[in-house]
Amino acid sequence: MILANATIYTADPSRPFADAMAVRAGRVLRVGGYDSVKELKGRHTFELNLSGNVVLPGFIDSHVHFIDGGLQLARVPLRGVRSKDDFINRVKEAVRDKHHGQWVFGGGWNNDVWGGDYPTAAWLDDISPDNPVWLSRMDGHMGIANSLAMRMAGIDKNTNNPVGGTIMRTTEGEPTGLLVDAAMKLVFDVIPEVSIHERRDALFRASRHALTRGVTTVVDVGSYFPGKSEKQAWQDFTDIYEWAHSVEKMIMRVCLFFPMPTWSRVCDLIHEKGRMLSQWIHLGGVKAFLDGSLGSSSALFYEHYKDDPRSYGLQLVNMDDLLKTTLESDKSGLQVAIHAIGDKANDMLLNMYDKVVDLNGMKDHRFRIEHAQHLAPGAAKRFGKHGIIASVQVKYSLLLLYVVYPL
Repeated sequence: MILANATIYTADPSRPFADAMAVRAGRVLRVGGYDSVKELKGRHTFELNLSGNVVLPGFIDSHVHFIDGGLQLARVPLRGVRSKDDFINRVKEAVRDKHHGQWVFGGGWNNDVWGGDYPTAAWLDDISPDNPVWLSRMDGHMGIANSLAMRMAGIDKNTNNPVGGTIMRTTEGEPTGLLVDAAMKLVFDVIPEVSIHERRDALFRASRHALTRGVTTVVDVGSYFPGKSEKQAWQDFTDIYEWAHSVEKMIMRVCLFFPMPTWSRVCDLIHEKGRMLSQWIHLGGVKAFLDGSLGSSSALFYEHYKDDPRSYGLQLVNMDDLLKTTLESDKSGLQVAIHAIGDKANDMLLNMYDKVVDLNGMKDHRFRIEHAQHLAPGAAKRFGKHGIIASVQVKYSLLLLYVVYPL
């Protein structure tokens, strides 16, 4: 194929733009002026006149939850919902197609869009009396369950908050249906396991979605969230990614991160197979969480939340445990990526990374802080001290497809 009359960004500083390109069997043969490219034209060449339109290299998305994003694309779409009525109507429409007792899943809602009020189980109970409902917030750190789902999970007025999580309550102490971070596990434990077939379909759905937007490579930080089992991330690797590669159905390049508590298993895998399993699958490193998210009021700050003087956010892990696993992961050559949103959480991570460098020595650690969303004064300069990567995202898509960077 020849692309002609185009504006092609080459990423070559000596010649940043060209107007023609020749491609064969998925490889770029030549980029330059049309006269140089047309020399490669053969009897079966297809030529496409782009009328001056722009051609860019494929984008690499630095932080996605790819399989879960693919599942979400087939569920109740709540991204962009701007009112309580619209929220309820979309769920009501989904319930209409479900059998008695069948779960209703969805996500992507953002209460800030409709004024800030959080949804409650009462929004859902009248329209879903016979179907348990779970709808995750856009950031993945909070979700809303209807009363039936809470009864199935054993959540009531007497249920204690788990470590690293919050059950949101009314002034009378009754659960509202909102669960934050580790508290979501109470519902996760009673949700039927998603079949391998559904998760494989989710990979293909997510891949097609990404490719239509010019994203050709993703860093998949996995299905591991606060309150979820580490098992799912490894099942995704073996049952989905390795399977798709074995049957030659991979169409998206992926760099995989695994739950940090399983760092030794990642090391064993790399020792056995190497970091590059193929041109499609690269083994990257390990991921952990320190705090929650801003929208779920679980990001960890020095100052309290304006609407709740008792809340400073949530610390999801013990720092001694996090330091220990980070030391071992880094010593083993794994890249470490840790989620931090609030200013206090970011300072805690920066302090911990300083300790790791002191103990493991100076090298190209390439530590990542995922999101690095709110920084205290002076914190930004500290990233440069040890070359720590501020992996900044804008979490506004169904796939959690964040900021993209050209190859």
